[in-house]
Amino acid sequence: MKKMFFVLLAVLVTVGIAMAQGPNYSPATDVLGAHLNYGRGCAACHAPHSGAWGNGANKSGDTTSGNQALWGQDVGNLYNQTILTGQTAHGTYAETLPASMNATTPDVLGLLTCLSCHDGNWAQGAMMKNAVFETLPPSYGTYNTIPTLLGKDGNGAGDYLNDHPVGLNATVSCGGQYNWDCTETNGTISMNGPNSSKFVQNYGFFVQLSAYNNTAVVTCTTCHNQHVMNVVKVTTGATSGLPSGYYQTMFFIRAPYNPGSTTPGSNQTAQFCRQCHGGEANESNNGTAGTIF
Repeated sequence: MKKMFFVLLAVLVTVGIAMAQGPNYSPATDVLGAHLNYGRGCAACHAPHSGAWGNGANKSGDTTSGNQALWGQDVGNLYNQTILTGQTAHGTYAETLPASMNATTPDVLGLLTCLSCHDGNWAQGAMMKNAVFETLPPSYGTYNTIPTLLGKDGNGAGDYLNDHPVGLNATVSCGGQYNWDCTETNGTISMNGPNSSKFVQNYGFFVQLSAYNNTAVVTCTTCHNQHVMNVVKVTTGATSGLPSGYYQTMFFIRAPYNPGSTTPGSNQTAQFCRQCHGGEANESNNGTAGTIF
């Protein structure tokens, strides 16, 4: 009887540790994190009146400033600029940025607005100090200060080739060697194949792809929720089989993502990438591992 008690106790302790890193996470800092913008808060990005004019930041004289999402940072110098991203085995991806805030393409709010603060080449990093705000886990390298500006990260001004492909040409597909056994309809991905549906049960499909010309494309906000830095809310259902609750994350990632987990074999950060890179997932390679937090 005592032996059974200790075995049960050990199981409960193990489950408790797993749950502590899973759906019971409670952040100790404001969930807006680095986007509190040194105390300015929401108004640093969203000007209640007059866009970047109202924020005293319209250096370019952009006449469509603030017309989308009350955006209060200057994006004028980014208009019509072409950047090349993602020098990978699949090639490079050219993205020509919109001509104004009045454009109706998903790269306005999904990319252009982000670059207004995170581009160190054309936008000159408005209000940015170019250093990661979060405390990085010990598994990260410490030789360099981790930058937060694209196009000026140490490789030289204007180099975006070391950044993940984004834009209207950065498409996500179904089928083939590298993709999920999913289906795509009018730019919406449905994870309904045997392997992809199993992955959703094991982790989920949290990314928010944009639709352009009836094709799913990647923007900054596909992977990042700019309003919540350190925690993500999961609801058990069609998009995830994980227990409902609040999970730890980093870098505004819109899914469970904790590279500082001390659980042996933790694979949650790899799971995040596998949402779009299905060919490298366990479920596509006869693997039985689910998600280990």
